[in-house]
Amino acid sequence: MTESFPRQQARTRRFALGVPRSFTVAPDGSRVAFLRSKGGGDPVTCLWQLRVDTGQEELVADPATLEPAGEDLSPQEKARRERAREQAGGIVAFATDRAMTVAAFTLAGRVYVTGLGSSGHQESAARDSSAPDSRARLTGPRLLGARSPALDPRPDPTGTRVAYVHDGALHVAGIGATADAQDTVLAGPAGAPGISYGLAEFIAAEEMGRMRGYWWAPDGASLLVARVDENPVQRWHIADPANPARPAATVAYPAAGTPNADVSLLLIGLDGRRLEVDTGRAAFPYLVTAAWQAGGDPLIVVQSRDQRVLRLLAADPATGATAVLREDTDPRWVEIVPGVPARTGDGRIAWAADSGGARRLLVGTPDEVGDGAGAAVTPPSLQVREVLSVDAGAVLFTASAGDPTAIGLWLYRPDRPESPDGRGTDEISPPGGVHAGTRAGGTTVMISRTMTQPGPSVHVLKDTPAHPAITETARIAVLDETPNVPPPHPDLFAAGAREIRSALLLPSWHEPGSGTLPVLLDPYGGPQAQRVLAAQGAYLTSQWLAEQGFAVLVADGRGTPGRGPDWDRAVWHDLAGPVLEDQVEALQAAAARHPDLDTSRVAIRGWSFGGYLSALAVLRRPDVFHAAVAGAPVTDWRLYDTHYTERYLGLPDELPQVYEQSSLLASAPQLSRPLLFIHGLADDNVVVAHTLRMSSALLAAGRPHRVLPLSGVTHMTPQEEVAENLLLLQVDFLRETLEMGRTVSTTSTT
Repeated sequence: MTESFPRQQARTRRFALGVPRSFTVAPDGSRVAFLRSKGGGDPVTCLWQLRVDTGQEELVADPATLEPAGEDLSPQEKARRERAREQAGGIVAFATDRAMTVAAFTLAGRVYVTGLGSSGHQESAARDSSAPDSRARLTGPRLLGARSPALDPRPDPTGTRVAYVHDGALHVAGIGATADAQDTVLAGPAGAPGISYGLAEFIAAEEMGRMRGYWWAPDGASLLVARVDENPVQRWHIADPANPARPAATVAYPAAGTPNADVSLLLIGLDGRRLEVDTGRAAFPYLVTAAWQAGGDPLIVVQSRDQRVLRLLAADPATGATAVLREDTDPRWVEIVPGVPARTGDGRIAWAADSGGARRLLVGTPDEVGDGAGAAVTPPSLQVREVLSVDAGAVLFTASAGDPTAIGLWLYRPDRPESPDGRGTDEISPPGGVHAGTRAGGTTVMISRTMTQPGPSVHVLKDTPAHPAITETARIAVLDETPNVPPPHPDLFAAGAREIRSALLLPSWHEPGSGTLPVLLDPYGGPQAQRVLAAQGAYLTSQWLAEQGFAVLVADGRGTPGRGPDWDRAVWHDLAGPVLEDQVEALQAAAARHPDLDTSRVAIRGWSFGGYLSALAVLRRPDVFHAAVAGAPVTDWRLYDTHYTERYLGLPDELPQVYEQSSLLASAPQLSRPLLFIHGLADDNVVVAHTLRMSSALLAAGRPHRVLPLSGVTHMTPQEEVAENLLLLQVDFLRETLEMGRTVSTTSTT
């Protein structure tokens, strides 16, 4: 029998296995290091290297040859992977020195280093034990004499030392075999509970996109180090009811309106020098990110608690004093743009800011970026998504032009006035699709997802100042499996007056006019996530659901990214009304386009914010929605974290009516439709208290409902059996409640 799609999707970690990722390009553009497992069913990630001139791939580090089968992860590493939504095993992250001659990574909590010379396992010419710095010869991977369990190892730019975090302390170990290689505690908690150095706190990792807590100086002589004091944060206890003998896990969770961790920034030299950097943390408690690149002082971004002010600072490494280079303000909130600030090779700064109804890329001197005069290098018609890398004077970034479902890869080169817009900015990816990448030394790695195939393709492109035309020189192999589901061919359309980007998927076997189909809405529908994309792989699960007899509708309403600042901020002080209205409007538009949709049988499913939206739909619009599956939903925003919740709803003590309007608890007596809650008991992001409190409120109101608790499962449900059967159980519930029968198609119809 053909393997079922739910089982295959779970086994392949949503078809991510075998897909190259985490690319680093050598400064001269000659080599690309990356992670990839050996196949679409192999969950063990290896470190690889590509020679750009020949297209040859080399296996640099294989966990199977370094560690016994299985991983014994520390609680800190499990939490880091949960924040990163990392589901694979093996080498899940690595870092290199500036020249990309050394890489460091962890396996089972132990630090490994390996050479990344011209031929992978071959000896790196940069490693000479007779050199004054006593660097050892590095060929293949070897264990570093570091404490275990270790977190986030990173070589210094010169490739002579590796920093890492152990037990809340930042350590530095030399790579050589001499006394210089000894392991030194650079900054440690010294027995102080709740304090760590060099790690990202929960809020930074979960909501700000900052997964690290220290940054090497360009000369490798000092570091910027985040000191995190979690003692002010309230403690929550996450128990495992299925195993009552186990003690409950204690987590520091900053719920809306409660204290955050106290995060300060230190400048610590290898010579023992120690300064506190003046980030103004009394008024700007959020450390968003830092960047320390050659050609200038460290750049630091901080944000106020209400998120209405974002500051770009330059720090003096001699004194720790800071100067404000730029201050962005907004009466609602200032969005954090990934990848900025970055410094170009000639000392200019890349930044992104909202202007003229668009998110724009700014590149200029500190003064030019500070006042914005002449610094914008993208037009108002382009919505910048993320800055990916800086290569000499060039800046690689993603953006959407007109159609938010397409995300293009763009390159700003100041020496290209002949570019179409006259600003030096070119789209280097093909039209349409969803593209990303990285760049160094004139070599660009482009990852492309399109509507013509389910998985990505990875292209290596090259250009030089003498030959600015970008040409493909190699490809990196993608080893993912082919999904066992008919290829999705969604009807992509803009619904209603607000042009809500929507995708409708029908069963491959359905003939127009042959009968009506019940409708299943399958949204996320909230801030920070986009579901309607010009990429076939975005619709695999929705297509499988369609094969079970549904017309499946996916819609990105107000608050979802890619439409500009005004669209983003349309959910300010109301996370319920606009998002629900837009799902209803998208449904009405889909029904008008396709007469076969049966609007008397409409269900909705979702996870996280999508779970919240699903429960909201049957509670407040039972005239439209007839059944719902709410996975890991936020039901009371007072229980969700500070940075996310307060951005949209403010402080609960100051705006209780805003929280009440967006909460599901008060709507419990209104439930008149079938509603299934699914929640992992080990979820430390949206804790199970959300579902339990909602269930209690429904019970008190005498409203029947169902709850499926998942023992030992976190927010991302990584277990194969759980991920597989969750899909089957949801379809079974929906077919039953919509009176479709309970037969689920578990295999492809092709």
